[in-house]
Amino acid sequence: MRNVELKASKEIEIRFSEVDMMGVVWHGSYALYFEDAREAFGAKYDLSYMGYVDHGFYAPIVEQTIQYKKPIRYGMRPRIDIIYRPTPSAKIVFDYEIHDTADESLIATGHSVQVFMDLQYQLVWDNPPFYLEWKHRWGLDFGMYDV
Repeated sequence: MRNVELKASKEIEIRFSEVDMMGVVWHGSYALYFEDAREAFGAKYDLSYMGYVDHGFYAPIVEQTIQYKKPIRYGMRPRIDIIYRPTPSAKIVFDYEIHDTADESLIATGHSVQVFMDLQYQLVWDNPPFYLEWKHRWGLDFGMYDV
């Protein structure tokens, strides 16, 4: 099996509106940072939300976890790394790491799972053809994802 890792990174600019009176980023903002990372990944690897729709599918989040290690404060310039985790299932799985760019310390980790729905909001159990083609293009099919 080939060792392929698809990864993207995005530096985050902390806005004053995202912090509380202590200058600490509100915990709910982390989900938005994960969204920014998914958009950066999609731009880099041609797997965008509008691309899903163009192929007749939605990809809603059905699971998301965040583990907070240390706070993000106003003025920091953290970087979020997003890593695609291949699976034979009809879903998109990502892991996340947020690092402080000043010292590379770990701020938070996370995980998300997206599934496919057709445009009538019905769950799709099989990998859509465009997604199988995408996996193949990036060397992620390993001969077993076409089943």
